[in-house]
Amino acid sequence: MNIGNVEFNNIAFLAPMAGIADRAFRELCHNYGAAYTVTEMVSSKGLTMGDRKSKELLTLGNEHPTGAQIFGDDPEIMAQAAVKCLDYSPEIIDINMGCPAPKIAMNGGGASLMKKPELAYEITKAVAQAVDIPVTVKIRSGWDENSINAVHMAELIEKAGASAISVHGRTRQQMYSGKVDLDLIYNVKKAVSIPVIGNGDITDEQSAAIMLEKTNCDAIMIGRGALGNPWIFQRINAYLSDCRLIPEPSVTQKMAVMLRHIEKTIAYKGEYTAMREARHHAAYYTKGMRGGAALRKEICSFEHFEQLEEMAVRIVKEYE
Repeated sequence: MNIGNVEFNNIAFLAPMAGIADRAFRELCHNYGAAYTVTEMVSSKGLTMGDRKSKELLTLGNEHPTGAQIFGDDPEIMAQAAVKCLDYSPEIIDINMGCPAPKIAMNGGGASLMKKPELAYEITKAVAQAVDIPVTVKIRSGWDENSINAVHMAELIEKAGASAISVHGRTRQQMYSGKVDLDLIYNVKKAVSIPVIGNGDITDEQSAAIMLEKTNCDAIMIGRGALGNPWIFQRINAYLSDCRLIPEPSVTQKMAVMLRHIEKTIAYKGEYTAMREARHHAAYYTKGMRGGAALRKEICSFEHFEQLEEMAVRIVKEYE
């Protein structure tokens, strides 16, 4: 499929996730077959003011094609931020209109724009006119169950010049609870002519196939399903391309990938920051293993990579 002039070699994408989808994780998922990744969301105001953290979030590696995601509620500032993103060579600019986090949504950005379709239109139009690369928008089904307006939003976003739309089939009120609304995504797909990317509850080959079958979407976007599970892209690609099931990685393989992931994070962020972030990732890599609760408690005390290595060796011996 294509988004504008950007071509993808498969239809399994990594979703943008704040605090998760950093450069190390994007590169790891790309190496396992993610056709497209998106940066963590970047504040348009922070970026236009030269915020150092924004620059770090936008730094890309070999994970192309990649989208740079920005959020905000001022069309002019969003357009300026989009132009600044071009310095980092993304293939796409993505606008976040779906983040449910109170810190974002209660300050005019993210999912709060689901309540302001006209402003969403103006923001999309301003950004699309400011850059010469494709612009996409990520939305939810609505703000709450009484304002399901994703179809209307999608129509406005297409009219404003967006090249594709990602739809998470939950309201902001739901956050990540309940089930994703596949019918809603299907209705969005019917309403617009630009590509629609389905997002929500994709955790394995079956759920990926169901998303595609029930919504007729052009691509799928995997978020939480990739946590501690970057090989999900390889497995989904094999299943969708030729109905082939790839075996679940062994414990030894999982521990090797976990260590490679955290080593890469250390290389980019330094051990102090990386090991604090590793606590979250390592909890997912060890999910379902014997003594999981005790492992997670132990992981939360780690400050040095050697501690994680020692734990990984111990886990592998336990399962041999």
